[in-house]
Amino acid sequence: MTIQQSGGERGERAHDQPQVDTSVPHIARVYDYWLGGKDNFAVDRELAERFIRADPMAVAGVRSNRAFLGRAVHYLTTEAGIRQFLDIGTGIPSANNTHEVAQRAAPSARVVYVDNDPIVLVHARALLTSHPDGATDYLEADLRDTDAILAAARRTLDFTKPVAVLLVGVLHCIPDADDPAGIVRTLVAAVPPGSYLAISHPASDIHAEAMAQGAAMMNRAMAGTITFRARDQVARFFDGLELVEPGLVPTTQWRPLPGADTTPLPGWVGVARIG
Repeated sequence: MTIQQSGGERGERAHDQPQVDTSVPHIARVYDYWLGGKDNFAVDRELAERFIRADPMAVAGVRSNRAFLGRAVHYLTTEAGIRQFLDIGTGIPSANNTHEVAQRAAPSARVVYVDNDPIVLVHARALLTSHPDGATDYLEADLRDTDAILAAARRTLDFTKPVAVLLVGVLHCIPDADDPAGIVRTLVAAVPPGSYLAISHPASDIHAEAMAQGAAMMNRAMAGTITFRARDQVARFFDGLELVEPGLVPTTQWRPLPGADTTPLPGWVGVARIG
């Protein structure tokens, strides 16, 4: 684990020399390519381009998902008053990372990032530095290991105060057999009333044929599997919670900026208050 607190002071490092397999594509590096990044390998780029051929709107969808993250964090900071964020499945740092958006509005905001790709850890060390008044922390962990995530996050976050749990573009990496709904329930149960849950999830029922082809292609190529889900399946992750307006909608339609294109793209997103 790498800790970067109070303006970038660093603590222990779990892996000084992360081992990265460049022969197998990884979802974080494929997304990095779609976002215009350079932290990817030939196998990632080749798979990303094949997916684009199956669904020409793939790049627009991924970038719309990233824009949703920024709008959601801005809402949570400026309107919901949240000052603590647990961002699981953060991916390779890009523009408008969670701590940047949050600390722009509230410099004292505290953010814990979680991902399971060693290459993300490398870039987290270099780029995810905090505002001097706040804190950032990076955990290398798998979403399925909720106990370890919560235990380590408590080093930076105060779980007696509201926390925003961000699961943006990560739950599709958890197959049904691993009980993604149970994982979400565990995370929700760990934070106090007044906390929030934000989810984005690739849709199986928007551009359905292209998304099915793309998912099958990625599952043949990657070590892990992905599962795109329909709206009613994503809605179950919010069971018992109070969705804020406009509810569970395509990425482009969640509190869009004035003049933005709101044509539905294949992703469901929502933000809900806990308790």
